[in-house]
Amino acid sequence: MKLSRRVEQLPSQFFASLAGKVAAAVKEGRDIINLGQGNPDQPTPPHIIRALQKSVEDPVTHKYSPFRGTDEFKQAAAQFYKREYHVDLDPASEIAVLFGSKIGLVELPLAVMDKGELMLLPDPGYPDYLSGISLADVTYDTFALLEENHFLPDYAALTEEQKKLAKLLYLNYPNNPTGAVATKSFFEETVALAEKHDIGIVHDFAYGAIGFDGYKPMSFLQTEGAKNVGVELYTLSKTYNMAGWRVGFAAGNKDMIEAIQILQDHLFVSLFPAIQKAAAEALSGDQHAVTSLVALYEQRRDTLMEECRRIGWNVTAPKGSFFAWLPVPIGFTSEAFADYLLEEADVAVAAGNGFGKTGEGFIRVGLLVENERIREAIRRIEKLQLF
Repeated sequence: MKLSRRVEQLPSQFFASLAGKVAAAVKEGRDIINLGQGNPDQPTPPHIIRALQKSVEDPVTHKYSPFRGTDEFKQAAAQFYKREYHVDLDPASEIAVLFGSKIGLVELPLAVMDKGELMLLPDPGYPDYLSGISLADVTYDTFALLEENHFLPDYAALTEEQKKLAKLLYLNYPNNPTGAVATKSFFEETVALAEKHDIGIVHDFAYGAIGFDGYKPMSFLQTEGAKNVGVELYTLSKTYNMAGWRVGFAAGNKDMIEAIQILQDHLFVSLFPAIQKAAAEALSGDQHAVTSLVALYEQRRDTLMEECRRIGWNVTAPKGSFFAWLPVPIGFTSEAFADYLLEEADVAVAAGNGFGKTGEGFIRVGLLVENERIREAIRRIEKLQLF
């Protein structure tokens, strides 16, 4: 059967291509140290698993969920934002349950934009932002995230035409892939831009729990006026090592939340109630596992920075997320360097150009293997005598 034009025009999956290269190398019997993935390597905390186990045994959870999710989960999400960020949210009108935040990121153009309208996306940025553009048949421009500006966008570089036409603008801090973090003044500038030009802001807060050196990442919704102009998407994947559980939520602007709800009314009957029960426990229960997880990532970051600098690799430590954004040596493109490391050192990394043209000249390294594997990866790279 012929595929629809909508499916045929979907962008190629960058991460699937990377995973294929790594799988082929492993199949050859090689010991690959995979620093290219974004999949948390630690288990879900036991108290969350116990909450799921108990809930699964309750026949009530075997029925359809309410279309817009359980009150318990939405109330837990609202309480989480109040506790962590001092943000007040109405569970009924300002929170939408998501099958992981990726769903929301792809749905939003479908929910609030018409064919041909303009989105603004960060470059480099999460490749799956492009999926929503393709499915909604909208257009997009990118804004550069440059090292000299701490990987924050320079809104002065946007043209008057872009600001006039843009309907949505996506942000992501702590940032994937750069590890950069946002500031209070930057978020204030973002709200001012949105208010002046009637642009909806979508803040992808996937790494919201992961800040280093005593830094606690800011929620966009902490900014005065943020709920008037945008939403924030939160996932439990990273904070609670629940990537495979596919659970998250959108919070903020009532109109944007309602648009998501209406679209999802036609696509889903919400999440398995037992997962929502466990997610509520994650958000409301003991948070010591989160503190320990962030400390683990910081230790791994320090190991990576120490080892890179030891071999002469001039690197900058990320302030958040579980990624590091490292410059490639002179004479290599991002993709050529990533391929070279895989072939010659059995080390997998993600090429920076896979996140956009401004990502050229960098690779993304994940902090998702044990310290000794990080040290071994850098020892292997050291033998190539590139630095």
